[in-house]
Amino acid sequence: MNEVVRTVRSSVRAALQGAFVALVLVSMSPASQARTYSSYALVNEDATLRVSGRRIHLYGIYVPPTNRLCRGDIRPVRCAPRAALALKFKIQGFVRCEEKARHRDRSITALCYAKGEDLSAYLIERGWAVALPGAPFPYTVLERIARKNNKGVWAFPVDAISGD
Repeated sequence: MNEVVRTVRSSVRAALQGAFVALVLVSMSPASQARTYSSYALVNEDATLRVSGRRIHLYGIYVPPTNRLCRGDIRPVRCAPRAALALKFKIQGFVRCEEKARHRDRSITALCYAKGEDLSAYLIERGWAVALPGAPFPYTVLERIARKNNKGVWAFPVDAISGD
Protein backbone atom coordinates (compact mmCIF):
# COMPACT_ATOMS: atom_id res chain seq x y z
CA MET A 1 0.00 0.00 0.00
CA ASN A 2 2.85 2.41 0.83
CA GLU A 3 4.33 1.86 -2.63
CA VAL A 4 0.95 2.68 -4.24
CA VAL A 5 0.72 5.88 -2.21
CA ARG A 6 4.28 6.83 -3.18
CA THR A 7 3.55 6.16 -6.85
CA VAL A 8 0.34 8.22 -6.78
CA ARG A 9 2.06 11.08 -4.93
CA SER A 10 4.90 11.02 -7.44
CA SER A 11 2.44 11.11 -10.35
CA VAL A 12 0.45 13.95 -8.82
CA ARG A 13 3.65 15.88 -8.06
CA ALA A 14 4.84 15.47 -11.67
CA ALA A 15 1.44 16.57 -13.03
CA LEU A 16 1.38 19.61 -10.75
CA GLN A 17 4.91 20.60 -11.71
CA GLY A 18 4.02 20.26 -15.40
CA ALA A 19 0.89 22.36 -14.92
CA PHE A 20 2.88 25.00 -13.06
CA VAL A 21 5.52 25.20 -15.79
CA ALA A 22 2.78 25.55 -18.41
CA LEU A 23 1.10 28.27 -16.36
CA VAL A 24 4.39 30.17 -15.98
CA LEU A 25 5.14 29.90 -19.70
CA VAL A 26 1.68 31.13 -20.63
CA SER A 27 1.88 34.01 -18.17
CA MET A 28 5.24 35.03 -19.65
CA SER A 29 3.81 35.23 -23.17
CA PRO A 30 3.17 38.70 -24.54
CA ALA A 31 0.39 39.86 -22.33
CA SER A 32 -2.54 41.61 -23.76
CA GLN A 33 -4.63 43.68 -21.48
CA ALA A 34 -6.18 41.65 -18.64
CA ARG A 35 -9.94 41.67 -18.65
CA THR A 36 -12.68 41.16 -16.13
CA TYR A 37 -15.61 38.92 -17.03
CA SER A 38 -18.89 39.31 -15.19
CA SER A 39 -21.68 37.11 -16.41
CA TYR A 40 -23.74 33.98 -15.98
CA ALA A 41 -21.48 30.93 -15.59
CA LEU A 42 -21.90 27.36 -16.73
CA VAL A 43 -19.77 24.70 -15.04
CA ASN A 44 -18.08 22.15 -17.33
CA GLU A 45 -17.43 18.51 -16.34
CA ASP A 46 -13.73 19.30 -15.73
CA ALA A 47 -14.63 22.11 -13.28
CA THR A 48 -13.76 24.84 -15.77
CA LEU A 49 -16.30 27.60 -16.31
CA ARG A 50 -17.96 28.94 -19.44
CA VAL A 51 -18.38 32.69 -18.95
CA SER A 52 -19.22 35.15 -21.74
CA GLY A 53 -18.40 32.46 -24.29
CA ARG A 54 -14.91 31.85 -22.83
CA ARG A 55 -13.60 28.70 -21.19
CA ILE A 56 -12.07 29.69 -17.85
CA HIS A 57 -9.67 27.63 -15.74
CA LEU A 58 -9.72 28.60 -12.08
CA TYR A 59 -6.50 30.31 -11.00
CA GLY A 60 -3.90 28.53 -8.84
CA ILE A 61 -5.53 25.11 -8.60
CA TYR A 62 -5.54 21.63 -10.07
CA VAL A 63 -8.79 19.66 -9.89
CA PRO A 64 -7.96 15.94 -9.65
CA PRO A 65 -10.40 13.62 -11.42
CA THR A 66 -12.93 11.89 -9.18
CA ASN A 67 -15.77 9.49 -9.81
CA ARG A 68 -19.08 10.95 -10.90
CA LEU A 69 -21.66 11.63 -8.22
CA CYS A 70 -25.39 11.99 -8.72
CA ARG A 71 -27.49 14.22 -6.49
CA GLY A 72 -30.92 12.60 -6.32
CA ASP A 73 -32.18 14.81 -3.51
CA ILE A 74 -32.81 17.66 -5.95
CA ARG A 75 -34.79 17.96 -9.15
CA PRO A 76 -33.67 17.63 -11.84
CA VAL A 77 -31.13 15.01 -10.75
CA ARG A 78 -27.58 16.24 -11.46
CA CYS A 79 -24.59 14.02 -12.14
CA ALA A 80 -21.01 15.27 -12.49
CA PRO A 81 -17.56 14.90 -10.95
CA ARG A 82 -17.61 16.13 -7.36
CA ALA A 83 -15.68 19.39 -7.94
CA ALA A 84 -18.03 20.35 -10.77
CA LEU A 85 -21.08 19.66 -8.60
CA ALA A 86 -19.62 21.72 -5.75
CA LEU A 87 -19.09 24.64 -8.16
CA LYS A 88 -22.60 24.35 -9.62
CA PHE A 89 -24.20 24.56 -6.20
CA LYS A 90 -21.95 27.42 -5.09
CA ILE A 91 -22.30 29.57 -8.20
CA GLN A 92 -25.97 29.19 -9.12
CA GLY A 93 -25.72 32.05 -11.58
CA PHE A 94 -23.32 34.93 -11.94
CA VAL A 95 -19.56 35.12 -11.41
CA ARG A 96 -16.89 37.78 -11.72
CA CYS A 97 -13.53 36.63 -13.09
CA GLU A 98 -10.28 38.59 -13.28
CA GLU A 99 -8.10 37.31 -16.11
CA LYS A 100 -4.61 36.16 -15.09
CA ALA A 101 -3.40 34.43 -18.29
CA ARG A 102 -4.49 33.59 -21.84
CA HIS A 103 -3.82 30.25 -23.50
CA ARG A 104 -3.26 29.31 -27.11
CA ASP A 105 -6.58 27.45 -27.22
CA ARG A 106 -8.30 30.79 -26.44
CA SER A 107 -9.18 29.69 -22.91
CA ILE A 108 -8.05 31.78 -19.96
CA THR A 109 -6.97 31.32 -16.39
CA ALA A 110 -8.75 33.66 -14.02
CA LEU A 111 -9.41 34.41 -10.39
CA CYS A 112 -13.18 33.98 -10.12
CA TYR A 113 -15.67 34.96 -7.44
CA ALA A 114 -19.28 33.97 -6.78
CA LYS A 115 -21.24 35.82 -4.13
CA GLY A 116 -17.94 37.49 -3.15
CA GLU A 117 -16.13 34.20 -2.45
CA ASP A 118 -12.97 33.06 -4.27
CA LEU A 119 -13.97 29.87 -6.14
CA SER A 120 -10.45 28.40 -6.15
CA ALA A 121 -10.24 28.75 -2.37
CA TYR A 122 -13.77 27.33 -2.07
CA LEU A 123 -12.77 24.11 -3.87
CA ILE A 124 -9.46 23.77 -2.03
CA GLU A 125 -11.12 24.27 1.36
CA ARG A 126 -13.55 21.43 0.62
CA GLY A 127 -10.80 19.16 -0.66
CA TRP A 128 -11.93 19.07 -4.32
CA ALA A 129 -8.82 20.87 -5.64
CA VAL A 130 -5.16 21.18 -4.75
CA ALA A 131 -3.03 24.31 -4.80
CA LEU A 132 -0.54 24.52 -7.65
CA PRO A 133 3.09 25.35 -6.87
CA GLY A 134 3.35 29.12 -6.79
CA ALA A 135 -0.33 29.57 -5.88
CA PRO A 136 -1.18 32.19 -3.26
CA PHE A 137 -0.06 31.12 0.22
CA PRO A 138 -3.62 30.97 1.62
CA TYR A 139 -4.40 28.25 -0.96
CA THR A 140 -1.57 26.10 0.40
CA VAL A 141 -2.83 26.59 3.96
CA LEU A 142 -6.40 25.67 2.96
CA GLU A 143 -5.13 22.53 1.20
CA ARG A 144 -3.21 21.41 4.28
CA ILE A 145 -6.27 21.94 6.47
CA ALA A 146 -8.49 20.00 4.05
CA ARG A 147 -5.94 17.17 3.94
CA LYS A 148 -5.64 17.07 7.75
CA ASN A 149 -9.45 16.96 8.08
CA ASN A 150 -9.83 14.28 5.37
CA LYS A 151 -12.06 16.43 3.18
CA GLY A 152 -12.87 15.79 -0.46
CA VAL A 153 -10.22 13.82 -2.33
CA TRP A 154 -8.26 13.44 0.91
CA ALA A 155 -11.10 11.34 2.37
CA PHE A 156 -10.81 8.59 -0.24
CA PRO A 157 -8.40 5.69 -0.25
CA VAL A 158 -5.91 6.27 -3.08
CA ASP A 159 -7.29 3.32 -5.08
CA ALA A 160 -10.82 4.84 -5.06
CA ILE A 161 -9.89 7.95 -7.08
CA SER A 162 -10.51 7.37 -10.74
CA GLY A 163 -10.57 9.44 -13.91
CA ASP A 164 -13.66 7.65 -15.24
